[in-house]
Amino acid sequence: MFAVIFTAEIEEIDQEYSHVAKRMRELAVNEYGCIDFNSVTEGNKEIAISYWPNLDSITAWKNNPEHKQAQMIGRSKWYKSYTVQVVEMIREYSD
Repeated sequence: MFAVIFTAEIEEIDQEYSHVAKRMRELAVNEYGCIDFNSVTEGNKEIAISYWPNLDSITAWKNNPEHKQAQMIGRSKWYKSYTVQVVEMIREYSD
């Protein structure tokens, strides 16, 4: 399993952002095999972690035209800066 960790410094969050974020989450889960998608915003910081079965699913999601459009708006309007990390999960356990 893989995780995509998205961290950002927020420039502006508006109603459009909330609508697009919801749509992107639905698209990832319903059409690209995303297993789980969680995000938290605190002050001007955001972190989103999504879990994926394989790298091909992540790449397909990254290249989705609707997602590409959202990325472009994010860079120009919503985020001052952001980082994306793709990591492979070695182990998972819980209590």
